Amino acid sequence: MDTVNMKEARKRLSDLITAAERGESVVITRRGRKVARLGPVAKQPTGRLPDLSEFRSSLKVKGKSLSDTVIAMRAEERY
Repeated sequence: MDTVNMKEARKRLSDLITAAERGESVVITRRGRKVARLGPVAKQPTGRLPDLSEFRSSLKVKGKSLSDTVIAMRAEERY
């Protein structure tokens, strides 16, 4: 892990970002104290959500559907 001060970081920002893209980390200091770390972004999991179509088809509806019930209730309240 490399260390650079604020002034140098401003001058070399493009180079530091390129290094971060390669997986390197850089610590930025201000007046000799560590204040920030520039590094690669953690990879986001690309897993997809499970397919629920089989589960949905296995559900059995008894009576009227909920949407039909709500529509009927709304119609009753209007008049």
